[in-house]
Amino acid sequence: MIFTVAIDGPAAAGKGTISKAVAAQFGFAHLDTGLLYRAVGAKVLAGVDPVAAAQALDPHDLEDDSLRTPAVAQAASEIAVIAEVRSALVAFQRNFATRDGGAVLDGRDIGTVICPDASVKLFVTASAERRAERRFNELAAKGMKIAYDQVLTDVKTRDARDRNRAEAPLVAADDAVEIDTSDMTIEQAIDAAIEAVRSGLGAQ
Repeated sequence: MIFTVAIDGPAAAGKGTISKAVAAQFGFAHLDTGLLYRAVGAKVLAGVDPVAAAQALDPHDLEDDSLRTPAVAQAASEIAVIAEVRSALVAFQRNFATRDGGAVLDGRDIGTVICPDASVKLFVTASAERRAERRFNELAAKGMKIAYDQVLTDVKTRDARDRNRAEAPLVAADDAVEIDTSDMTIEQAIDAAIEAVRSGLGAQ
């Protein structure tokens, strides 16, 4: 069975957690496509050319714990505007999306560019302040010392870059189900996503 769930949204909206829960609920494979860009970003910070890094990306590169740092996140957002980098990673994502047994992909352009014909499309969002609070708490829990105001600035900067880039900007697909998690518990957000996917499965 080929059944693709595309989940898009800005940073720290909860789409990663929701995507993993949806994949687990239905037994689908899961790909955090942001890790592809983070892996390339990490290589760029190490001095590698961004296009060369994207073309040589290996699945094992996605397993590095350092990919979750703020510096790598910013580098990922910066290289994501490069058309040649995006092109190099599209095939990887589309092959994953059409694997037998179902797949969940989360990112910023899955429903609009990577999988425009996805079986179900979700757009997970939240206010910038709420997302900054979540990211701040996440980083603090890991022992990283950073001010909330800086995290909020980083979130807004990344939002602007992702939404205004010429190549595959962050927008909700016209047929996406929007889930605003600003005032939701993670359980409520997951339940809403699962219900949307269940409806999509029933429509097939």
